[in-house]
Amino acid sequence: MDLDGTLIHSDTLHEALLKVVRNKPYLLALIPFWLLQGKAKFKKKIFSYVDINVALLPYNLCLINWLKSQKELGRKLVLCTATDESIASAVATHLGFFDATIASNGGINLAGGSKACALTKAYGENGFDYVGNSSADLAVWKKSRRAIVVNGSSDLPRKAGLLTEVQHVFPKEKNTVRTWIKVFRLHQWIKNILIFVPVLAAHEVISAEIGTQLLLAFLSFSLCASSVYIANDLLDLESDRKHPRKKFRPFASGVAPIWKGIVLAPTTLLVSLLIASYVGGNFLQWLIVYFGLTCAYSWGLKRLALIDCLLLAILYTLRIVAGAAAASVQLSFWLLAFSVFLFLSLAFIKRCAELKIHLNTSVEKSDGRGYYTSDLSLVQQLGVASGYAAILVLALYLNSDNVARLYRTPEIIWGAIPLMILWVSRMWLKVDRGLMNDDPIVFAIKDKASVLIGMFFLATFALARIW
Repeated sequence: MDLDGTLIHSDTLHEALLKVVRNKPYLLALIPFWLLQGKAKFKKKIFSYVDINVALLPYNLCLINWLKSQKELGRKLVLCTATDESIASAVATHLGFFDATIASNGGINLAGGSKACALTKAYGENGFDYVGNSSADLAVWKKSRRAIVVNGSSDLPRKAGLLTEVQHVFPKEKNTVRTWIKVFRLHQWIKNILIFVPVLAAHEVISAEIGTQLLLAFLSFSLCASSVYIANDLLDLESDRKHPRKKFRPFASGVAPIWKGIVLAPTTLLVSLLIASYVGGNFLQWLIVYFGLTCAYSWGLKRLALIDCLLLAILYTLRIVAGAAAASVQLSFWLLAFSVFLFLSLAFIKRCAELKIHLNTSVEKSDGRGYYTSDLSLVQQLGVASGYAAILVLALYLNSDNVARLYRTPEIIWGAIPLMILWVSRMWLKVDRGLMNDDPIVFAIKDKASVLIGMFFLATFALARIW
């Protein structure tokens, strides 16, 4: 049986290339020269520079169970793949039920006709059944006794049936709209509502022109964020597969093909930049700054303790800065200071939630992050302090000249202080009890108490304005 797309819901070469991009990007300059030496040599070179953890690959469990039943019947199982022999041998050793392995060896790329010749030479024409997933396997099925089609296109079983008997079909899990919603993480777009905050905080009237600018800015920022999410998911496949929830993400689980993600990430970014070019002010420049910092975060800064949380707070605050640029509104020092401290607290909540999970599973270090489970107490203290610093900034703002100028009854706003204290304290209580979702923003949106506190919080500002 084949490996890529058949025994696993992924492609080992694609995963190896992604690891090169993340860990050794300087090797990308050598890829054209390796390709000139042939695909087999190219694969040998790529796999010699990266280490694929075969235990974490998204295996096709239904197929594996069927293969085990065939093994119990006394049948010989052979892993025959176009991937390099180093990976094929590692997979075979990990699964433990293969009798032999045939793979590309740096000289021959074992795909299509080459694979058919190798199997015919070893077992004779019609002397084997073959398990495959693509049209490239039709050349092999032509020489086989029977075909087992796995994860193929809807037309592949028919094509295979014209060449040999189709014994079994393992249907491909279809990519639904829900799959692509998860890929783009549309639920995360709610964070980009922060773009509207500067206009509301400045008590500016949202005209049709400003409203259009802000909506375009929202869409542009959301698409830019989605492109980064896709790239981040591709570069973090192994880390996500070790996580109890992230392992179900489309790319980590193999539901969404890696090559589609590689195409989607830059395409989505280009559309985002195109939309941003129609937004006024310095919005495009701030969007580029956001994208650059996010890439720096994904490529390495997220692995540095404390710096990762500080950068997350900055990235959240940049949404507010970009919104002010799009609407040509002057930013308030108070709004920026409040935002940085509040988002820093939320970033620490995110890390604490992850550390809580690792603490319960007896894992010493957070994979792909710079934290140890022993850091939990300190991270928690820093997060609580940041949250209360945001509340202090809000209290000081209420004594500023801006409040007297913008509100008729500024005394009413003091009601927002205990509400903020209640919300920040409650969020950290949830963390301490291990009830916090990885993303505190998403948790707050789904949490009825948080929504209610937020409504009362906004109501105090509204009453102070009109009463």
